[in-house]
Amino acid sequence: MDAPVKLMPQRTPFRILVSAVLSTRTQDPVTAAAADRLFQVAPDPRALARLSAARIQKLIYPVGFYRTKAKLLPVLSRMLTERWHGQVPRTLAELLELPGVGRKVANIVLSQGFGLPAIAVDTHVQRLSNRLDLVRTSRPVDTERRLMEILPRRAWKDWNRLLVALGQTICRPRQPLCSSCPLSRLCPRRGVIQSSRSQKPKARG
Repeated sequence: MDAPVKLMPQRTPFRILVSAVLSTRTQDPVTAAAADRLFQVAPDPRALARLSAARIQKLIYPVGFYRTKAKLLPVLSRMLTERWHGQVPRTLAELLELPGVGRKVANIVLSQGFGLPAIAVDTHVQRLSNRLDLVRTSRPVDTERRLMEILPRRAWKDWNRLLVALGQTICRPRQPLCSSCPLSRLCPRRGVIQSSRSQKPKARG
């Protein structure tokens, strides 16, 4: 099974934060390329805060909602500079104060940026956690809370990474490759109408 594209070769909390914001509604290869272009020009919060929205737009296009993100990023960077002396905060409550940052992005920063126990629920985690019948939830916040109840704390920070890799390559939304899945004997396949056995898994964004 191929792993998903690594978005942040230099995994500082700031780069993880910005890359996670860029990744919303965007495929991994597009996010990685946009983040690389942006960090070449603005490698830290102070530099990014000085860029105009128009300049950022050109650097991050064609990520999803690039115009909105281009307006948010300098504001976010100014907040980091003014309130946290250019550092990314280490608590969920503080991260949620930043523009463009919801629970998913905040938990990605906590888990990947600081190695803290946190569960980032994206579309893959939401789908697979329900398909495995670990949860029966429709809202990501409920999924996060339920997973925190049933998973050992040591597993929280890796849960997103593992399920994203599986969801991008094998456990797809439609016609998952159940015969190729390492969890096939354990999975109740809740909600799966039809699986595919003939195709080889391909990495997806």
